[in-house]
Amino acid sequence: MRVKTTKIHHKKRKKILKLAKGFRGGRKLLYRVAKSTVMHALQHSYNSRKQKKRDYRSLWIVRINAAVREHGLSYSEFIHLLKKADIRLNRKSLADLAFSNPKEFDQLVTEIKAKAI
Repeated sequence: MRVKTTKIHHKKRKKILKLAKGFRGGRKLLYRVAKSTVMHALQHSYNSRKQKKRDYRSLWIVRINAAVREHGLSYSEFIHLLKKADIRLNRKSLADLAFSNPKEFDQLVTEIKAKAI
């Protein structure tokens, strides 16, 4: 008599098909197709979580650059002056400041310029 492992077999299939919910056509109905689709989807979601961090950092840099260009500075000059003035603000908070409170950001830039001279 052979062992059929039905309980484990069904559990495994059910788990994959549950993850395939929302896919179109056979990708959500057929186990073999759903399995490969789910594997690719999980890989893409893992990679995208890493990519998101890079995308946000580049967005912050673009926003900071746009804000400091109005004061006659480039992004790299601004970051250099920040480090020289020993002001430790990360790019996320700088971008948020430039985007939501431009007046305070202007004050920060003028303060940094004054310390540089």
